[in-house]
Amino acid sequence: MAEAQRGARPVISPLPAGARVLVVEARFYEALADELAAGALAELARHKVAGERLAVPGAFEIPGAIAVAADSGRYHGYVALGCVIRGETSHYDYVCGESARGLMDLSVQRRLAIGYGILTVETDAQAWSRARRTEGDKGADAAYAALRMMSLRQIYRVTS
Repeated sequence: MAEAQRGARPVISPLPAGARVLVVEARFYEALADELAAGALAELARHKVAGERLAVPGAFEIPGAIAVAADSGRYHGYVALGCVIRGETSHYDYVCGESARGLMDLSVQRRLAIGYGILTVETDAQAWSRARRTEGDKGADAAYAALRMMSLRQIYRVTS
C-alpha cells in the first residue's frame, strides 16, 4: 500500500537548483535507522536531490544537530529520522516531546524545511511496520515533507 501511495504523489517542483538535504538519523536503533534512511534517500533520489547522512546517538540530539548544520548554509532541507519506543519510565515522554518541540522551533523560528520522521511507538513491531519500505515507509514520507517545505521556501523566496 505504501508503494501505491508513493506512486500517486507528484514530483515536487520548484526545488532549488543543486538542492541538498541532510538526513539526520538517530542511531539508537540501528537497523530501524538504516531502513528509515533507505526510504528517505530513495525519495530524495526520485526527485534528483542530493542527500547526505549524519548520525547522532538518539532522537533528543537531532534538533541540535540540525541547528548546527543549518548554520553552515550547506543544505536546503533536513530530514529528521529516529525511533523512540516506550519503556517503563517517563523518559519516553521527555524524549518525544522535546525532540518534536526542538524541530518545530527550528521550523517556525528559523523557517527551516524539515521533514519529521521520528517514530514514537509502543512496540518494536509497531516501529518496523512504520519504518519498513514495503509497509509504512515513514522515511520516504519525511523526505517528501522536507521537499515540499523546500518548495514552499522557493515559491516564497525565503533565503534564510
